[in-house]
Amino acid sequence: MLRTALRSSLFRPAVLGANRVFAARFLSQEARAQIQNAVSSSPVVLFMKGTPSHPECGFSRAAIQVLQLQEVPEEKLKTYNVLVDPELRSGIKEFSDWPTIPQLYVNGEFVGGCDILLSMHQSGELETFLENSNIIPKVEGEAVPVSASV
Repeated sequence: MLRTALRSSLFRPAVLGANRVFAARFLSQEARAQIQNAVSSSPVVLFMKGTPSHPECGFSRAAIQVLQLQEVPEEKLKTYNVLVDPELRSGIKEFSDWPTIPQLYVNGEFVGGCDILLSMHQSGELETFLENSNIIPKVEGEAVPVSASV
């Protein structure tokens, strides 16, 4: 998917103090546009290791399980297996400026990785966020019966 665009990315060594060197990699505009198109392709986008039916790491499994517990409709969810495209695997990290996978996007906005997703789920914030983002229907509060006057 993104291989050719990411291959043309620049790879520049940069020198820090005391002879420490790190490699800075910059996404090409074409690669950035392709990732942006992927992020915008569906209301909920998850970059993960493996597939929803066969996650290939515990963090990706946990992310899929949380989305299932939140009852995110399959038609609103698009996943990308970063293990089939090494350039996507490194490019998405640079795109989001987030070092780990999985990565969740909702309505084109980066939400976070597995740790953020789990924390939001446990606090109830994820449900509210998904409701406010029109991903899942809002749950109306239970009607409290009005007691008759005595």
